[in-house]
This record gives sequence, C-alpha cells and structure tokens, in this order.
Amino acid sequence: MPVASLDAIRAKVGSDLGGSAWIEVDQADIDAFADITYDHQFIHVDPVAAARTPFGGTVAHGFLTLSLLSRMAADVMLVPDTTRLVVNYGFEKVRFIAPVRSGKRVRGHFTLAAVDEKQPGQWQFVHRVTVEIEGEDKPALQADWIGLIFT
Repeated sequence: MPVASLDAIRAKVGSDLGGSAWIEVDQADIDAFADITYDHQFIHVDPVAAARTPFGGTVAHGFLTLSLLSRMAADVMLVPDTTRLVVNYGFEKVRFIAPVRSGKRVRGHFTLAAVDEKQPGQWQFVHRVTVEIEGEDKPALQADWIGLIFT
C-alpha cells in the first residue's frame, strides 16, 4: 500500500484516490472460490447450464468480487507512515450491481470518505469503493469499506 503522513492522508478526505490495476476473473478462480466456500451453484461452475441463463455463461460469486478488494486496495489505499497494524472492520453497505462474467477484468476505484481517530493511535478509515468491469457500463459492486489502522 502507498504510504504517506497522517496529515497528508487526512487532507485527502473527499478525494478520489484512483483505480487499482485490472484483475482477470477466470473460470479457474471462480471454481477455486466455489470449492473454498462450498458454493457450487450452477451459475458459477456449470458453463453449459449457465449458458441458458440471461447471463449467457458463468459468473463470479459476488463475494469473490468483494474479496478482491484487498488486492485492489494494495494499489491505491494510503496508509500512515507510522502504521503498526491494519485490520478490516467491515462495511456500511455493499451492493452487487452487475455480474462479473468469467474471463472479465475488474478494478477498484477508491475515494477516501472519512478518517477519524477513535482512540489515541486508532484510526478509522472509510473508503467508498466501486468495482468496475472492463468494457461494461454498470459496476460490479459498490461499497463503503471501513478499516482500522493502529499507529
């Protein structure tokens, strides 16, 4: 993750932090996620049956797309230069807007919405995240992601 001073980061509240690198979501990724989560719904893992749906083929699990935020954040989210620990605190909301078809590429776009000191040395960061699907008008998901940073 990019590093900056806490003051520099706080000055960016309300700012667009940019987008991550593109990540391809292929059928092998979808199958592996299905195995690890025990979610083998046909729309994800059966290309023949999924081809008969309005999606025209298999699609990634929404939670697979959500889980890719950690990788996307590594490209964009700023952390203070005094960081000792970063933990995932949760989400205010998550919306799965459009399916990610097998073979598509996605990237995260991040806006720093808030930085608040909850206790001395414990900072809550909120990022508004949109996951774009390459070549499509609608995003895969939008979320308000909360993290705690200990300095």
